[in-house]
Amino acid sequence: MTTSAFPVLSPRMGWATFDKSVPGAVAALRSLGQAVDGTGLDKRLIELVKVRVSQINGCAFCLKLHLDWARQAGVPAVQLDLLATWRDVDCFDRRAQAALDWAEALTGMASHHIEDATHERASLQFSEVELAALTTSIAAINAWNRIAGSLRFEPPGMTTKPERTA
Repeated sequence: MTTSAFPVLSPRMGWATFDKSVPGAVAALRSLGQAVDGTGLDKRLIELVKVRVSQINGCAFCLKLHLDWARQAGVPAVQLDLLATWRDVDCFDRRAQAALDWAEALTGMASHHIEDATHERASLQFSEVELAALTTSIAAINAWNRIAGSLRFEPPGMTTKPERTA
């Protein structure tokens, strides 16, 4: 028997079980998303931010889900391909850069202070309503990441595990 240096982790709870267990939480988080949708903030930008936050938080379920939704919303493939290195490439406009910077700052706020300069960059690119919507979207995906990531929900469409290799 060959063992991998990298163990394949098993889900701790399935999505359906969580949904049945705490349906009010699911409804509440979905309503946050609907509130953001109602502001008119660009869906492509929202999905780009959700993918980046899910990368940072290591949430496979949310990463797969929001990559799929980002593609459906029309986020360019080059942006999805290079998202982890967004600061080092020129395929993101100033609004996307400010949104990603703001998302990373909010996602990491437990370990570091959010600088006024970061808020200023975001405020220069987004109206007050847009910044409130963006902040709400970032808060919501961070909440989803903590639920789906900690319980290791299986990513959508991943019903079979890849074969292990030595």
